[in-house]
Amino acid sequence: MVIKMNNQPFFTLEQIDEVAAAVRAGTKYQPKVALILGSGLGGLADSIQNPDIIPFQDLPNWPLSTAPGHAGRLVIGQLENQTVMVMQGRNHFYEGYSMSQVTLPIRVMQRMGIEILVVTNAAGAINPDYNPGDLMLITDNLNLVAMMGFNPLIGPNLDELGPRFPDMSQSYDRKLGELARQAAKETGLELREGVYAGLSGPSFESPADLRFLRAIGADAVGMSTVPEVIVARHGGTRVLGISGISNKANLDGDTPTSHEEVLEAGTHMVPKLVKILRSVLRKI
Repeated sequence: MVIKMNNQPFFTLEQIDEVAAAVRAGTKYQPKVALILGSGLGGLADSIQNPDIIPFQDLPNWPLSTAPGHAGRLVIGQLENQTVMVMQGRNHFYEGYSMSQVTLPIRVMQRMGIEILVVTNAAGAINPDYNPGDLMLITDNLNLVAMMGFNPLIGPNLDELGPRFPDMSQSYDRKLGELARQAAKETGLELREGVYAGLSGPSFESPADLRFLRAIGADAVGMSTVPEVIVARHGGTRVLGISGISNKANLDGDTPTSHEEVLEAGTHMVPKLVKILRSVLRKI
């Protein structure tokens, strides 16, 4: 299978609107809430009622998902009386896409009127108190990929969408975070809280990498999410972030990490995630 890549560095507003028009043509809904489902968490899309389904390959310029555990389609419909757009699978920088391509879906969501974005991911636990199967409310992130020069906002600024220098002091919406805490309490589920470190992947971290991340304040680590959040906040979209802890980080080098265990853990986390997100949607 040949994967066609759009290698242009930046998308114009006209190109973004072309994709948004294609999504609108494929659904009867006008969603206000969007969800991005990480590795192994795609089963949440099965909860959507009366869905319209749009494969990524049917959308112009939309990058395809090549990572295992990412179905690569939009599922748009009803969940807890909210109209939602669900990305069942996401795109990653490590797949060879540009940051502009990785974050194109967020731009499309903004042009479609999405007001709230829920980002989920599978992450390795750096905090020693966290275990596979836990859920972690993301309270902040370490933007290590962007610190190395791969910020998704590099390039011409789209003034119609946001300012040249957006503030990231509250990347994750505090009111939405409080709704998630209430949801966890009401459903009897433990919800950890912490800082997510975003790396590029696709290799898993070395023990020295992980010890460094722990030293600078990370509680969990993964290969996605942060670029999406930056672009969401640039455009004024409110963000709720939840990590599913898929494995214990290998700080001592004794236990190899595999993507298979990440996907396996996802099957156990989906029921917990569904309960919390359903409750949050009811409260919005």
